[in-house]
Amino acid sequence: MPGPGRNELCPCGSNRKVKRCCGQQRGPSEEQLASAHVALLARDATADLQGLSDTALDHLWENLINVPATDLSLLVSLPKLIGPDLKRLQEAISRDDPDWGWDALTTVAEQIDTPQQRAKLADALVRLRDQQRLNRRQAAAALLDLDSRSTRFIAASLLDAVAISVGIESTPGGLHLAA
Repeated sequence: MPGPGRNELCPCGSNRKVKRCCGQQRGPSEEQLASAHVALLARDATADLQGLSDTALDHLWENLINVPATDLSLLVSLPKLIGPDLKRLQEAISRDDPDWGWDALTTVAEQIDTPQQRAKLADALVRLRDQQRLNRRQAAAALLDLDSRSTRFIAASLLDAVAISVGIESTPGGLHLAA
């Protein structure tokens, strides 16, 4: 049985129409819109990769880990509260111990990897590409990665963001940020 129509009185008893009260979300969610946005940007970027050999594509794929260092806008937003996993990742990066931080990296990447985060990064890639601060092919490879289930670009962005936050790396402009 279908729920109340948007112009019917809300079942909560407020005497207001559903659309102005407890209205049901209609249409795509924010996550769906963000995913569709990334998919559209990735589809448009595929033209920049046409005609490349498998070797050239592999080279672009391998160099995705270097792309976030181009600009601060290509870094993921770290959680405001530092949980145990993020703390462990920060310590692993401070100690330069990749084995100790692998589980933490995986866990934190899962926490921050949202369609909205991917859309934010995709917009930054397009902006830097259009400003000619990022190679078109690098941007296209990163956009395709963001549109896929891969976490390569997200993880690279996360590692750079954490490294900058703990003072191990400087910003692309050469500044060291205070933790």
